[in-house]
Amino acid sequence: MLEFGGKTSSNENEPRDTARAVKRGLLGKCPHCGEGKLFRAFLKPVDACASCGEEMLHHRADDFPPYLAIFIVGHIVVAGFMATDTWLVLESWQHLMIWIPVTVILTLLLLPPLKGGVIGLQWALRMHGFGGESEEPMLAEPAYEDAR
Repeated sequence: MLEFGGKTSSNENEPRDTARAVKRGLLGKCPHCGEGKLFRAFLKPVDACASCGEEMLHHRADDFPPYLAIFIVGHIVVAGFMATDTWLVLESWQHLMIWIPVTVILTLLLLPPLKGGVIGLQWALRMHGFGGESEEPMLAEPAYEDAR
């Protein structure tokens, strides 16, 4: 039996259900057990799951959740603006008063679930230490010896 992340597992190479892990992450739950909370603050993940002990501190969500939020919110806001502009005549300042708050609110609502989904995806694919391996770069041996 191998011990990883504070928990014991009999087979660390068994496949992980990617869809279930992403769904659990989107809901703000631990991608491993689905019970513990994934975040301790707005966008701060817990160091380890309180239920199963799975470590979350080595995730590398970085810029992908904001990129996804920009992509999704941009499509919603642009489509909404264009649809509104076809049937309602508004001044530019009125559009700004509508679409700036919509953009900010949608972005703030989407960021935590998207970050949780990315962490769940990384866990399911055993990326960035979620598979038990070290993230330290390995030094390559030289391919040839100096023949002098």
